[in-house]
Amino acid sequence: MAIYAIGDVQGCYDDLLRLLDRIAFDPATDYLWMAGDLVNRGPKSLEVLRFVKSLGERAVTVLGNHDLHLVAAHASGIVHKKDTFRPVLEAEDADELIDWLRRQPLFHTNGEFCLLHAGLPPQWDLEKTQAMAALAEQVLQGDDYRSFLQEMYGNQPNLWSDDLEGVPRLRFIVNCFTRMRFLDAEGRLDFTHDGRPGSQPPHLMPWFAAPNRKNADLRIVFGHWSQVGYYEGHNCYGIDTGCLWGGQLTALRLGDPVESIGIDCPGYRRPGKAYSDAAGVI
Repeated sequence: MAIYAIGDVQGCYDDLLRLLDRIAFDPATDYLWMAGDLVNRGPKSLEVLRFVKSLGERAVTVLGNHDLHLVAAHASGIVHKKDTFRPVLEAEDADELIDWLRRQPLFHTNGEFCLLHAGLPPQWDLEKTQAMAALAEQVLQGDDYRSFLQEMYGNQPNLWSDDLEGVPRLRFIVNCFTRMRFLDAEGRLDFTHDGRPGSQPPHLMPWFAAPNRKNADLRIVFGHWSQVGYYEGHNCYGIDTGCLWGGQLTALRLGDPVESIGIDCPGYRRPGKAYSDAAGVI
């Protein structure tokens, strides 16, 4: 048995199949941990969703910002010009796929490794992380999830406080798990810089480099930050290696030691800030 964590696929279905062939993935014995952003920007989001869903308990996927963006588009009927998941919304099984997607977790752990899409604020330990994930998951999986989706987008609040309640608390939770990259020394999230570490202003740092991080003892596998590329450090493993941009799609075999396996990808978008909209999906 093996557990493989796979970085952001973003609709690159053919590359996913090539990577699974490269690692000789066996759904009878092996497990996949998908680091979120199964969909959007790439050409085959529908095929990716159907495939990962078909694996049942052999696959765990955490929600990324583009996954939530798809759920929100399905709820609102609003599709932005550069979104490439319209085939999902027009599919006969669209309702079934979206219902499955919104019921996926924001955070997963097997007691040895942890999986999330973007990052964690330095104020959260494991217990707080699990509690905050469960709180947001309960809302996203509930009957009234559309109400929260209307309030989900936004960059505030940007600093954790136990006094946060309601929508502001939920928005902060979702932004941490699905959008964060840089923060300042006090733990304020910054959404204006998304380049590689070292390109940010001096008062900012990558979330995983924050001092006195209460989750520093967790072995965290994350995606979301393609400009970091493959990363090992601070007890964290970054596995978004830019498949969409002509980089690689990476599988991380979880164990001691971990082993990374990547395949070169043709790319479907040019590098750079190729996608943004008023909703703040980056």
